[in-house]
Amino acid sequence: MNVTTLPKPPRVGLVSLGCPKALVDSERIMTKLRADGYDMSPDYAGADVVLVNTCGFLDSAKEESLEAIGEAIAENGRVVVTGCMGKEAEVIRTRFPDVLAITGPQQYEEVVSAVHEAAPPVPSPFIDLVPEAGLKLTPRHYSYLKISEGCNHRCAFCIIPHLRGDLVSRRPDAILREAEKLVAAGTKELLVISQDTSAYGVDIRHQPRAWKGEEVRPHMTDLSRELGKLGAWVRLHYVYPYPHVENVIPLMAEGLVLPYLDIPFQHASPNVLRRMRRPANDAKVLERIRNWRAQVPELAIRSTFVVGFPGETEEDFAYLLAWLEEARLDRVGAFKFEAVEGAPATSMDDQVPEELKQERYEAVMALSARISAEKLAAKVGSTIDVLIDAVDADTGGATGRSKADAPEIDGEVHLRDAAGLQPGDIVRATIEDADEHDLYGVPA
Repeated sequence: MNVTTLPKPPRVGLVSLGCPKALVDSERIMTKLRADGYDMSPDYAGADVVLVNTCGFLDSAKEESLEAIGEAIAENGRVVVTGCMGKEAEVIRTRFPDVLAITGPQQYEEVVSAVHEAAPPVPSPFIDLVPEAGLKLTPRHYSYLKISEGCNHRCAFCIIPHLRGDLVSRRPDAILREAEKLVAAGTKELLVISQDTSAYGVDIRHQPRAWKGEEVRPHMTDLSRELGKLGAWVRLHYVYPYPHVENVIPLMAEGLVLPYLDIPFQHASPNVLRRMRRPANDAKVLERIRNWRAQVPELAIRSTFVVGFPGETEEDFAYLLAWLEEARLDRVGAFKFEAVEGAPATSMDDQVPEELKQERYEAVMALSARISAEKLAAKVGSTIDVLIDAVDADTGGATGRSKADAPEIDGEVHLRDAAGLQPGDIVRATIEDADEHDLYGVPA
């Protein structure tokens, strides 16, 4: 009997930095490499080549990317660099001349080609296989779904359009086909991401596409409705507060979309928002939030704010704190303004001292923690749905998330007496306790 000895496939190590959108890029690249017969290496030592997907949004992120490249070279020596910082190839080459190849964001073909050259694939029908849904770096039960790339806004603090270009929307039928495959492969939660989810389809004039015998517009509302029909949780991220956000709220009331909005308000003071080159009608935003909550009382709103933006006065900051007190957002992240090369705000007058930025950051986080603790305490005694992320066989406990919690950036729900549960299960849980960020309970 002839026994075929399978050749060892080349192994690729991956370091993925930055936002969820970069993680989706990494998943796409690794799916293609896996389809080409590559294996994934969990460490530097076992890799034939290491791929570093970089972030170039802030100077601190660039430094982290450079450190990751340096570590990969020191530990392995054969490194391909991609991602947003790939736009600064000269900086990378100057510091690390031994890097094998450098590509920019979304240059999937160039990345794969560079890996092929560094560690040629071994053709074999036995190993050139990939799960139909693609290789995922996130757990099987939740998946990021990128619907567009780039951004048409020109915010003064941001260089995303420079790094990733203007808005380019995917066809709705392609997105829905990908989502359908993910759900069939076990995904229980779809996290919709882009640079500007609300602008989806603007660049292609919302031209409808056929999907299962019907026409579907490339528009946030239409896409959300169709995604909601697939049976998974649908969570919307990076929602710019355009007027048509109102049309998504009824979908939440119907249960097609999770009652969760991730809206990066960035500030509340009209003066600061104008300097940021962002919409500045804060009073109307508060009115809209009240209206949304009237329709969907359980709506959770997450947002991020920049403190210490050039020209932010004590009055501006006091305005922000008062606005946050009234808005009572469920989840708040704050960032100290950081000068980024190429961003207009970097050269603005009236830069805020670092010590003052830190004081304001701490004040925002303290206020937000208090509001979060109050809102979570109100959930004690209620029974809610929880998506299980991890189980602990030793303690019999489990950790999951409610509909108000996105993975990694929001809080968690910690359950006792949860033996028998598995990641991906959605269970009813009675909430017994809460702190500033998390809930604690028991399966109902």
